[in-house]
Amino acid sequence: MNAPIRRLALVVFLMFAALLVSTTYLQFVQADELRERSDNRRTLLDTYSRDRGAILVDGAAIAQTDPTNDSLQRIRTYPQGGLYSHVTGYFSFTYGAGGGLEGARNSVLSGTDDLLFYRRVVDMVTGTEPQGASLELTIDPVVQRAADEALGGRRGAVVALDPRTGAILAMASRPTYDPNLLASHRLASVEEAWADLNADPARPMLNRSIAGDLYPPGSTFKLVVAATALESGTFSPDSTLQAPLRYTLPGTSTELPNFGGAACGEDDEATLFDSVRISCNTAFAWLAGELGTEAINEQAEAFGFGQNLQVPMSVTPSRYPVDADDPQLALTGIGQYDVQVTPLQVAMVSAAIANDGVVMQPHLVGTVRDSDLDVIEETDPQQLSAAISPQTSQELTEMMVAAVEEGSGGAAALPEVTVAGKTGTAEFGDSGAAHAWFTGFAPAEDPRLSIIVVLDEPHPYYGGVVAAPVFSQIAEYGLRLLGVPPTAPLPEASVPTSPPTTIVTPRD
Repeated sequence: MNAPIRRLALVVFLMFAALLVSTTYLQFVQADELRERSDNRRTLLDTYSRDRGAILVDGAAIAQTDPTNDSLQRIRTYPQGGLYSHVTGYFSFTYGAGGGLEGARNSVLSGTDDLLFYRRVVDMVTGTEPQGASLELTIDPVVQRAADEALGGRRGAVVALDPRTGAILAMASRPTYDPNLLASHRLASVEEAWADLNADPARPMLNRSIAGDLYPPGSTFKLVVAATALESGTFSPDSTLQAPLRYTLPGTSTELPNFGGAACGEDDEATLFDSVRISCNTAFAWLAGELGTEAINEQAEAFGFGQNLQVPMSVTPSRYPVDADDPQLALTGIGQYDVQVTPLQVAMVSAAIANDGVVMQPHLVGTVRDSDLDVIEETDPQQLSAAISPQTSQELTEMMVAAVEEGSGGAAALPEVTVAGKTGTAEFGDSGAAHAWFTGFAPAEDPRLSIIVVLDEPHPYYGGVVAAPVFSQIAEYGLRLLGVPPTAPLPEASVPTSPPTTIVTPRD
């Protein structure tokens, strides 16, 4: 055999070897990954041939599968559409499963997950048509509805947690969308709806509570800084902080004012307790410089910053800028510069304070049941970290109660219930635009509900004016549902859409 033929034979051999290797890799190594891809048409057709599991809230389906007379046999429907769209996500023949639990637990809902292996074996032996498992959520329908109506037509997000267990009781993000539009079998209409949703500058498919562009937390981050100070052992609630009317950022001529230009105390000083109560900017800018980036970052991480959480949807990690220089460090003390958070992360901070300093793993799915209603998976409360000591927790709670009763968060107050809270107003960009925040929990002495509210660029934009009343409205209905106070029954009327009229002096 001459040299050219040998070279040609070698090339042919290598090509066959490459084909063999690639085929083996696709059929064996990548088989599960390719099968579970949400845009795999064969998988979708197979999924449509079986009954996809329901997603349930308090026993009622918020996502279910209904029979049809067309070739796909079944259609996914969402009875409460936009109210739960960011929780359910969508299941579409054209675009697959995504956006929420439909994507995050697709294998369970479709019946292909290893959790259902034995169920599939039994179905195969008995000749029963395989079915997906159902998800029973921790969402409380009254708290979810209250969050939705309190937000109204404004952009923003609400997360409500049970601080004792980490159970998510409400997850609302606005604007919203109707997943039924993407589940339709009129494929031209589905493509048009998809294009419109993705072209909308308000990004209605974005779950602002856990993902997307992170928010600057503003003064809600002062809780993390105050926790750092108390945990250091150097500061107590009565410690005196430097709190001038205007604070010059280190190494610059730039002056940081207090919100509204108000003084925080006499002789340019204020205690740590009062600095939280009235949300003093200059005191916390000074305090951040005293503590340093390493200490603040360690405390932030203890609360959950930087962690890749699954609820089971992926949560974008919140971050603290460890590379901040001295003037930037001062700005982090008031939750500005490059401090970036999800609303869920801020809810976890206040929930940890409510729970004696313990951060619980947030979760959205309570139980998973097979088609025979047997529980095949149950979420037990799990501790994520012990972020602060019980003593620090108690001291911060007292500061937050004072912030509501006589400080910047007065509009969050409730009759007969002690509320602990913290306001925030976070500027971003160069236009002077701001987000309004309020986070807190109630009852302060026996916390049952921890809530975060963030409103995107509201008018007015003060957290104590626009976000605190939203918190109050949600907390009132949520606590009445839980029987707190026991003498206050839940009204039969729907949740009011107009916020309380209480207005406080804008400090934050």
